[in-house]
Amino acid sequence: MSFSFDARSFARLRPEERAAFLADLSELEAAHLLYDWRFWARPEQLPPVAPWETWLVLAGRGFGKTRTGAEWVRAEAESGRRRRIALVGPTLRDVKKTMVEGEAGVVSISPPWFRPLFVKSELRLVWPNGVVADLYSAERPDRLRGPNHDAAWADELAAWTHEETWDNLELTLRGGSDPKRVVTTTPKPRQMLKRLIADPTTLVTRGSTQANADNLAKGYVTRLERRYAGTRLGRQELDAEMLEDAEGALWNLKRLDQLRVAVPPGLKRVVVAIDPAVSTGSRSAETGIVVAGLGEDGIGYVLKDLSGRHRPEEWAERAIAAFRAHRADRVVGEVNNGGDLVEATLRAVDPKIPFRAVSASRGKRVRAEPIAALYEQGRVRHVGALPKLEDQMVSWAPGEDTGSPDRVDALVWALTELMLAETSFFYVGR
Repeated sequence: MSFSFDARSFARLRPEERAAFLADLSELEAAHLLYDWRFWARPEQLPPVAPWETWLVLAGRGFGKTRTGAEWVRAEAESGRRRRIALVGPTLRDVKKTMVEGEAGVVSISPPWFRPLFVKSELRLVWPNGVVADLYSAERPDRLRGPNHDAAWADELAAWTHEETWDNLELTLRGGSDPKRVVTTTPKPRQMLKRLIADPTTLVTRGSTQANADNLAKGYVTRLERRYAGTRLGRQELDAEMLEDAEGALWNLKRLDQLRVAVPPGLKRVVVAIDPAVSTGSRSAETGIVVAGLGEDGIGYVLKDLSGRHRPEEWAERAIAAFRAHRADRVVGEVNNGGDLVEATLRAVDPKIPFRAVSASRGKRVRAEPIAALYEQGRVRHVGALPKLEDQMVSWAPGEDTGSPDRVDALVWALTELMLAETSFFYVGR
């Protein structure tokens, strides 16, 4: 049973026309309409018409990637075209909780009259017509050495920890006359994903979070865009751009992700570091304001990035508020450009603020390299997501015309004060 138009065409009808159409449906037709994916799907969520071996859905969070993959699996199972399907995700929990049992998973989106049985003890879905789908974790590549499949759905490929899993999955696709694989993922600069995009038998569908805004929670897209718009993280996670770390950058996103924690331990010291802009206005540089602490475990913890384009009185108030909120013991401020004005601006807000002036005697790269080394040694952690700071860290290549890294400068001053105070590339004032 199929319908001659889709949900977008239906929405354009006049209210009385929509009411008349729905009133004419039998109970059976209404049930089929509810589960008719071709009616409800956006065009980019339907399989390409052109020939393909791999359909790669490279899209932002909330695009509807999971639903797209699950509906393709359901359609293949219902048609009987595929008899043995592999479902592979980053972890077995991801496969079960997202790809199978999740709100947009295979079981949830299937109609009651053709819903697969999830045999948890065997990690298998079984449809009424005998089609089966086996569940696999990308963490266990060896489990894919023996099976035989004629279709596969690989979810969040960019998050797989073993490239060998993809290679082994490919080797299992030896059943039937025309094996197919669907890959649904948010992009990350992984080699296996790059090879897949370059493969001439791959058809790529790209999409952003915004494309599915009508089906997401109210305010979700606005909230994410307000926080991440214009950042590398936003371009990757929302707009589905494949981004590379800048050549020559001292940090990379993979390492920063490895060094992320939810909460810090007890802290022995906390400082607020300021790298003040020399001018104000919409085109001026930002004032870097970073809060960091030294843990009782000897690790540096970056707590907050409060940087932005602020007038002097604004950044002073912001820094002092952070000083109080985090019970810091010192504010550190670079005075290369502002001189005594930096301290004077802070003391106009709080005359008793503990302040230390620092001034660079060597270039930004020389100052930043020892801090980057601390990251490589695992001696610094980021508390939660710091998207704009991290964006600047991985996109700033010292020596190139990549803009003034004000957030990075503040980060460097904060961690230097906490962990490298005896270094010689700055002098200490009051």
